[in-house]
Amino acid sequence: MIRLLIADDQAVVRTGLAVILGAEPDIEVVGQAADGEEAVQLARRLRPDVVCMDIRMPVKDGIEATREITADPDLQVDVLVLTTFDVDADVFAALDAGAAGFLLKGADERTLAAAVRSVAAGEGTLDQRLTRRILHEFVANRRSAPSSRPSAPSTTPLTDREVDVLRLLAEGLSNAEIAARLFVEPTTVKYHLAGLLQKTASRDRLQAVLWGIRAGVVDP
Repeated sequence: MIRLLIADDQAVVRTGLAVILGAEPDIEVVGQAADGEEAVQLARRLRPDVVCMDIRMPVKDGIEATREITADPDLQVDVLVLTTFDVDADVFAALDAGAAGFLLKGADERTLAAAVRSVAAGEGTLDQRLTRRILHEFVANRRSAPSSRPSAPSTTPLTDREVDVLRLLAEGLSNAEIAARLFVEPTTVKYHLAGLLQKTASRDRLQAVLWGIRAGVVDP
């Protein structure tokens, strides 16, 4: 059972997400937060597996809340950012804060539930409408920033198939979609993804794609 915390300053949105996701047989909504500060407090007290985090909230915004949650060594919580903004500086900041996935609030119920499951499984998730535009602009901004640090190269070269998987991840494809594109089984994709994450020292597929863009493996 995936334990889920929902953080959004709009009560109607929180309730709607709780109803939709709580109806899934493998998802339990354990709490709701109306602002970022409450999200951090509830994350520490309830120990959810995933937090669905809005970006723009009072008291403490979703970016700072994400940073505090992902940086806490006592927590094993991943953050799925739900945003109404397709390209926004706040989204870039949330990437830096350690968000494991992004989804636009207009996503359908099936996509939303699948995103929660993917993040809970440590795979992260990328909304296909966000992926290339946001990630490439994010990396461009990081490269031009004075404080930007280059990512460490992989100590072990990626295999050709791992590169194929990485490039398809950058398109926002799911494991099943990647398997169909490469004419392999989903279990084979998981195998290559595991090797990819290990070699790039990435926590999830989102961070792996960022690594790939910085390293020049994924074309702009």
